[in-house]
Amino acid sequence: MAKLVDIRILQREYLLAISRALTAELDLHDVLRIILQSAVELVSGRAGLIALHDAKTDSLRVAAVYGIPVHLVDHFAPLLRDLPTERDSIEQEVELTRRLQKIARDAEMGLTQMVRLPMVSGDQAVGVVYVFLAGSAYYVPQDVNLLLRSFAEQAAIAVKNARLYQQVNQEKQRLDAIIEQSADGVMILDAASRITVFNRALSQMMGRPAAAVIGRQHDEVFQWHSLKTPMDLKKALANGWPLPGAAHLYVEGDVQRPYADDDQSADGNRISLGVTYAPLMDSDGRMTDIIANVRDLTRYREEESLQKTFISVVSHELKTPVSIIKGYAGTLRRQDAHWSPEVVDDSLTVIEEEADNLNDLIDSLLEVSRLQAGTFNLEVSDDVFLPEVAANVTRKFRSQAKNHQFVLKFDEAFPLVVGDERRLTQVLNNLVGNAIKYSPDGGDIIISGAVHPQHVTISVQDRGIGIPEHQHHRIFLKFSRLDNALSRKTEGTGLGLFLSKAIIEAHQGRIWFHNNPDGPGTTFTFSLPKD
Repeated sequence: MAKLVDIRILQREYLLAISRALTAELDLHDVLRIILQSAVELVSGRAGLIALHDAKTDSLRVAAVYGIPVHLVDHFAPLLRDLPTERDSIEQEVELTRRLQKIARDAEMGLTQMVRLPMVSGDQAVGVVYVFLAGSAYYVPQDVNLLLRSFAEQAAIAVKNARLYQQVNQEKQRLDAIIEQSADGVMILDAASRITVFNRALSQMMGRPAAAVIGRQHDEVFQWHSLKTPMDLKKALANGWPLPGAAHLYVEGDVQRPYADDDQSADGNRISLGVTYAPLMDSDGRMTDIIANVRDLTRYREEESLQKTFISVVSHELKTPVSIIKGYAGTLRRQDAHWSPEVVDDSLTVIEEEADNLNDLIDSLLEVSRLQAGTFNLEVSDDVFLPEVAANVTRKFRSQAKNHQFVLKFDEAFPLVVGDERRLTQVLNNLVGNAIKYSPDGGDIIISGAVHPQHVTISVQDRGIGIPEHQHHRIFLKFSRLDNALSRKTEGTGLGLFLSKAIIEAHQGRIWFHNNPDGPGTTFTFSLPKD
């Protein structure tokens, strides 16, 4: 009798140890391993498997095996089909025994009996544990049977908890991935304004790797050089933000990116940022975190500046020809002067040229409006001969560019292309006009054409001042002009290259440029399909 009591005490202690191990573990794979190994040891079995209930398919699937070779696992599938996971009935035991006998023959593992432990938590079927035994008849005593039932209940709870943890962990990973892959900058601060999350977009925006800012104070990283809003986060917090039901805090201003030779985004430039701070509150109304959405407004500010410049430039560009036309017309109308036919003819020529300049400027403005309205159309023909178009353009500019020499270099048998001749002429006018404008010391302007298997290319090369690398991204923007002393002295609206790009892309081509590798100046090239 004393020996039986000792065995029961040992069994209870063993079950308690298993329960502690299961309670301490949340990884589903490890939970299943502990359950299966413990179940086999409890009845001195040879092998075992755990099948978990899949709510989506309402079926059992093998989740873990012990003592069963991988290539034999499929033999045990009949034990999982067409059987409920709740407590066994006599009919079930008979059917399972029949199936096990067939499995034993097919698998040749010497298995003779099994113990089936349904894992049920409340009314929810979690799965089932199978323990397989070998040898002669085996009888499970009542106390061991109770122990196994208790063990199965503990196992069901452990599996349920592990699954919940797995779901929470997967959801966290999904949310982390969404934040990391977001196109906008995302940052999360704790209640003490320390940075806990700093996503990839924000890292590239700020020129700072996430590892370098995680754990640092917000104000150490966001050091505003200038603010466009009344206060920053530090001042807002000092003034009691967030108040109950308070709106989000918006801060806009300029910050300086750090400089690093090995990091393109750490270029030392100043950028404009707009940051929206949203407080995260707990049930007691205390702020636990601050979620910040950050947007780079630099391009927007550049565009805003360009539009202001454009208004100024266009006002000047419109005023100049109007003033000249008015001046010459007023001079010709003077009653006290008798002009010779030559003077009248020269004056009328100037008026006509300035009227053409004015018309070109108005046309450019209308083209921009059509582009923005989506009504930009081509008048396409299939007989555009680009060498002739280039010759006509250079003929027009020769009288205006005394210091420049025009060189035409086109491949032999240059083909006709499909396109809008008027607009392609406009592109070459813009490119040649810029080449003259930005090479004030003169030199060759080479217009070349090359034939390729699928397309043709036209290039305009000058020997002028070139384009600084930091301004490359602005060249095809509307209203954009080079920021240097020469450009400030030259006329122009900054619309020519913007319209040229739109025209070429409407022809299913592309346009690009590079500074000449063999000397000063720039080469602009555009491609057009051959057919």
